[in-house]
This record gives sequence, C-alpha cells and structure tokens, in this order.
Amino acid sequence: MSADLAVQRAIRARLVASSGVTALVPANSILDRHQRPAPRPGIVLGESMITGAGSSILRRRTRVWHTLHVWKTEPSLEGAKEICGVVEAALSAGRLDLGPNFHAIDSHVVSSRTMRDPDGETSHGVVTIEVLAEEVTP
Repeated sequence: MSADLAVQRAIRARLVASSGVTALVPANSILDRHQRPAPRPGIVLGESMITGAGSSILRRRTRVWHTLHVWKTEPSLEGAKEICGVVEAALSAGRLDLGPNFHAIDSHVVSSRTMRDPDGETSHGVVTIEVLAEEVTP
C-alpha cells in the first residue's frame, strides 16, 4: 500500500470516529467518489500529493498532502465553516494511525478555506492536511 492511501484511510477512519464530525455529516457521507453532486452535507476525500521527505538516509519517509472537500447546501458559508472546524479538530486530536506499514511522524492541518459554489445554493470548503509518514520495516 502507498503512503498516500494509508493517509487517506486514516483520515476517513478518524473522521467517522469523531462524534463532532458525524453530528454534522453522516458517516456514510464521508467518502471518496467522483460523482456529482457530492452529498450535502458531505466530505469528499480529495486529491493527494506525495514527495520524498529526503531527511533519512534510508529514504523511507514520504510527505503527503491530502485535501478534503466539504459540501453543504445553505444560504451562507456558516455551516461549511463549522464542518471545516470540526474536521480540523478531529485531525488535530493526536497521531493518525496509518496501519501496520507506515508510521505518522507528524501531521497538521496546513490550510482551510471556504467558498461559494457557482450554483448559488452550495457552500464548499477545502481542508488540507500534511502528514510525514515513514515506512515501517518488518
């Protein structure tokens, strides 16, 4: 399994286990999918980017940036901002469990922004998390 997939799975697991998140977004609306429209309210596991961290002689470290897209039908940005806030809190509540093949050395939310969708009815938020993962040797 790749580091970015391990991070994605850990993010989803953390979000569906958070009562703060699931109070605003049902667990079955936190998913990875391409279909439109996105569930509203919903959190779509978005794009990821990986780079080699290069700080280890063994080159087992990978830096992963992962985006989450928040969607909510509402006349303002208030609900999307609230969801982004609980997502940030959940992701900041301790080290992510990346499973048996990777260890999360560090993770933090690097950005969160909200915007109005052109349809005039939907708020959209984007939360980006950065994770430094190290491959665990058996």
